[in-house]
Amino acid sequence: MELKNKTVLVTGSTDGVGRVVAERLGAAGARVLVHGRDEARGKAAVAAIEAKGGKAELLVADLASLVEVRRLAEAVRARTDRLDILINNAGVGTGGQGAKRQVSADGYELRFTVNYLAGFLLTSELLALLKASAPARIVNVASAGQQAIDFDNAMLTHGYSGVRAYCQSKLAQILFTIDLAEQLKGTGVTVNALHPASYMDTTMVRQAGITPWSSVETGADAILNLAASPALEGRSGLYFDGQRESRADAQAYDEKARRQLRALSFELTGQPSSTSREQHS
Repeated sequence: MELKNKTVLVTGSTDGVGRVVAERLGAAGARVLVHGRDEARGKAAVAAIEAKGGKAELLVADLASLVEVRRLAEAVRARTDRLDILINNAGVGTGGQGAKRQVSADGYELRFTVNYLAGFLLTSELLALLKASAPARIVNVASAGQQAIDFDNAMLTHGYSGVRAYCQSKLAQILFTIDLAEQLKGTGVTVNALHPASYMDTTMVRQAGITPWSSVETGADAILNLAASPALEGRSGLYFDGQRESRADAQAYDEKARRQLRALSFELTGQPSSTSREQHS
């Protein structure tokens, strides 16, 4: 995909791999909608893109609040009449050793909300815009760290660990990717997920007490491959490890589990399932 004059939204693009992706998109001639929850960091990211001749605008929202996710979608629709690429990159890490269970503004488990549910809702809210811009692409930045979702304990009210919460939320992104790809057949919109790179040199990794051993540049290469590579044109519902097509946890390929996650997601986001199906159609 030629990036010049394309409009791209990158969530979590004020720091880490998201910022590198945003800067590279700007350098390639795309109009970048930079998202973050910290206005100062966001302005710095926009300035860095503009300093190299790129076009960027800042949208501030805390994805731990579903109200703010909806406001973010409204802001995108107000700023542009097309969206060529959506990169759901924002995330919360494991929290490191001994992390305590946290909840979102809506009372849901925090990692499930920020890493998965916010992207589910944002994508649903922006699907009409993506379809109107087809061919368009959705990229979900997941992880090789995956753990099957226990639907009887999805909010991890017992047996909590930060690692389990993180891994469950990342697998949820992949189930969503495969599910959405089915629903988007024939629309010209594709959706794929990836593990960009292992333990990149990011704030998230360092906060977990882990010594980074991959660069954010390597991760950015993998994300941009899904966002723009001509080889991915028309291909959808895939999971990549870096730039290599791979297999996710077995639950991702379980139709019943994907249906359960879809129903739970509609319920938690307050979307009637019939309305959501119409949005996906």
